[in-house]
Amino acid sequence: MPLITDTPVTRAPMSKLSFVCDRCLAATLLLFGRTAQAQAVFDRMISRHPEQRYPLASRAHLHAQAGQLQAALADHAELLRRWPLDAASWFNQGYVFELAGQWADAAHSFTRATELDPAIDRAWYGLGLVLIRLQRYDEAVVALKRNTKLQPMSPYGWYQLARVYVDKKQPDEAVKIIRHLRGFEPKIAAQLERETGLLAPSQG
Repeated sequence: MPLITDTPVTRAPMSKLSFVCDRCLAATLLLFGRTAQAQAVFDRMISRHPEQRYPLASRAHLHAQAGQLQAALADHAELLRRWPLDAASWFNQGYVFELAGQWADAAHSFTRATELDPAIDRAWYGLGLVLIRLQRYDEAVVALKRNTKLQPMSPYGWYQLARVYVDKKQPDEAVKIIRHLRGFEPKIAAQLERETGLLAPSQG
C-alpha cells in the first residue's frame, strides 16, 4: 500500500499554517494538563493533515499515558501502516506491548526498531527486558550488551545484564559487571551484591 503523500501544493500554505497553530494549541493544552482538549486537537489534526506523523504519534502517547493500551496500539498500527520504516514508531509500539504484558509482540517490535536503526539504544534495552520475561536469556545477553555498548555510562543495562548472568548460572560474569559498576555507579554495584549474594573482590 503506498504511503500517504504530501498535500497538493495549492493547499500547502494554509495547511501548514493550520498545522502549526494546532500544534501550538495542543502543546499549550498539555502544559496545563488539559489532555482531553489536547486529544480533541490531535483528532482534528489527524483528519486535516493525514500526511503528518506527529498528531497520530502524540495521540498514541496520550492513550498510553491514560492506560488505554488497546487504543494506543491501534494508533501505532496505523502509524506503522503509513510509515513502516520509522524506527521510533516500532520502538513506541514495543513499549506499549510491554506495558500490556505482550512480551512476544514487544520483542518483535523492538527487534524491528533495532533493524531499522541499530543505534537506538533504548530499543536494545527494551528488547533485553522482554527477552528476560520470555526466559530467552542468551538473546537477552546479546541485546543488553548492545545497549551497554551504546550507553556505557548508564547503569540500567549493566544491572539487567548482571541479573541475566545470575539467571544463566554464570556468577563470574556478574561479578565482573559489579566490579565495573564500582567505578562509576557504586550504589548500583552494592545493590547487585545485596540482591544476588555475590561479593566482588576488589581489583588489584
